[in-house]
Amino acid sequence: MILGTASHVGKSILTAGLGRVFADAGYRVAPFKAQNMSLNSAATPDGGEIGRAQALQAEACRAVPCVEMNPVLLKPSTDTGAQVILLGKIWGQVTASDYHTRRVEQLFPEVLVAYKHLAARHDLMLLEGAGSPAEINLREHDIVNMRMAHAADAACLLVGDIDRGGVFASLLGTLELLEPEDRARIRGFVINKFRGDEALLRPGIATIERRLRLPCVGIVPFLRDLGLDEEDGVALEDRPSAARQWKDLQSGSARALRIGVIALPHIANFTDFDALALEPAVSPAYLERPSEIAAADLLILPGTKQTLDDLGWLEHRGFVRELRRLHGIGVPIIGICGGFQMLGVSIEDPQGIENQGEPASRTGLGLIPVRTILRREKTVRRVQGTLRRDFFGGGVPPESSFEGYEIHVGETFYNAGSCPLADIVRQGIPGSVPDGAVSASGRVLGTYVHGFFDNDDFRHSFIRAARAAVDLAPAAAWAHVAAEREARIDRLALHLRKSLDINLITSWIVDPSVKGRRITTAKPGTEATSHE
Repeated sequence: MILGTASHVGKSILTAGLGRVFADAGYRVAPFKAQNMSLNSAATPDGGEIGRAQALQAEACRAVPCVEMNPVLLKPSTDTGAQVILLGKIWGQVTASDYHTRRVEQLFPEVLVAYKHLAARHDLMLLEGAGSPAEINLREHDIVNMRMAHAADAACLLVGDIDRGGVFASLLGTLELLEPEDRARIRGFVINKFRGDEALLRPGIATIERRLRLPCVGIVPFLRDLGLDEEDGVALEDRPSAARQWKDLQSGSARALRIGVIALPHIANFTDFDALALEPAVSPAYLERPSEIAAADLLILPGTKQTLDDLGWLEHRGFVRELRRLHGIGVPIIGICGGFQMLGVSIEDPQGIENQGEPASRTGLGLIPVRTILRREKTVRRVQGTLRRDFFGGGVPPESSFEGYEIHVGETFYNAGSCPLADIVRQGIPGSVPDGAVSASGRVLGTYVHGFFDNDDFRHSFIRAARAAVDLAPAAAWAHVAAEREARIDRLALHLRKSLDINLITSWIVDPSVKGRRITTAKPGTEATSHE
C-alpha cells in the first residue's frame, strides 16, 4: 500500500509506476483505492464510474479498468457535501458529517467484497491511500488508509513530498501520530519530487532513518513533462493562469493559439485539456476573471459537478456578459459536458439533482438553441464519434473521428434550428445517437464527450481549424500525446526502477495464494530471486 504524508505528494503516480514495474515482471497486477474524492473520473468499459487515477493505474498495470478498483468515489458538490458513487453507480448525496459518522460503516463491507473479488483475479494488489493516514480526527471511520491496510494485510510505503518543503517533519509527524499497530505496517519511506544535489540531502536521510527506525526506500527526482493524468484538485494550483501564461503577449501569425479555459468553481475532468497543453502551437490558461478573457483566441467552458451553481457564478462574476459580447464579434467558444449545457437556452433541474432535492432552473447563455433537463440517471459510457459539422465553418476536417467518454446527468433537447455536432456510438449499446450542437455561425460548439481532444490526429485537425479561424499561421510542430502515452508510462517505470530499491519493496510482498511465500523479482520463465 502506498500512503502519503498529505494530498498531492505523488501517491497516485507512484502507484501507477510501480504497477508498470510489476506488470513488466510478469505479474497480474491491479490497483485499488477503497475511497477516492475527486471530480476527475473515468468511464469503465461496462459503464461504471471510477476515479481517473485508478483508470490510469489500471492502464499502467495493463489491466482492464473496473469498478472494483475504486468502489467508493466521492464527488464534492459543496464544501460539506458530496455525491457518492458506489461500484460505479450513484448511491446518494451525503453531508460530510453524515458520511464520516454513519455511511462509511454501511459502505465498508461493500469495499471489502470488491477488494476480495479483485484480489482473487490478480497476483498482486497495489493499494493507494488518501490524504494522510494521520488524520486523527477521522481515524475512527477512515476506510481508505490503515483500516484497509489491515484488512488487506498490506505492507505500507510512506511517501513524502520534498518539493513543497518540510518533508522530514511531515514524515516524522505522520509516524508519531499513528497508533502502534498502524505504525507497525509501515516498512519504509520515499522522498518524492527531489531537485538538487542529493549529497546535500543524505545527512538528513541518515538522521530521519534513525529517528523513524525505517529505511529510505529511495529518493525520486522530480520528473518533468511526464504528461500523465493528474487526479487531485490540488494539481489545479499548478495549472497555468492567465497572469503567468499570458504575461507577455506575443504577436504575429506564428504565435501560439491562446485557449482560455474558464476556471469554474466546481470544474470537473480538467484532464480534458492536458493534451492541448502539450501542443507547442497552443498556449492554454485557466481564467478566473472576466477581464482576462479578451486576450484569448478561443474560449472553453469545461465540465462541472454543479452546472447550475457555476452558471450562477458566471453571471455573478460578469463572465456571461463578456462571453456574449465576444460571441457577437465571432470569438470561437466551446463547451464540454456541463459547459455545453451552459451554452444552451436553459437548464432545468425539476428533481433537485444539484439542489438538495429542491427544483431549480437557470437561463443559459443562449449561444446555441438547445435546452437541458437534469435527470437522476447518469449516463456513463465510453464512446466513439464522427463529426457531422466542421470546426468554425472551415470545412469538415480530414480527421473527423474522435473517442472519449460521457459522464453526465443531463438530457439535452434540440430546439428548432439546432444542429448536432456529431454522431456517437456508446460502447456496448448498438446504434448511434446525436451528440452536442453547433451554432449557425459554426463558431460555437458543444459536446458531452470528455477526452474530446485526446486523439492526436483529431486534435491536430481541431488546432488547424482553430488557428485558421483566428487568422494564425499553420502550426509548425505537433505533439503526439496518445501515441507516446505508453512510452510515458514506461518512462515513469524506468524512473522508479532507477530511484527505488525495488528488491526491498518486492521482499515485503506476500503471494496471497501461498502463505509465507514471497513474490520474486524475476519474470516467469527466468531464474528467480526469491525474498523469504
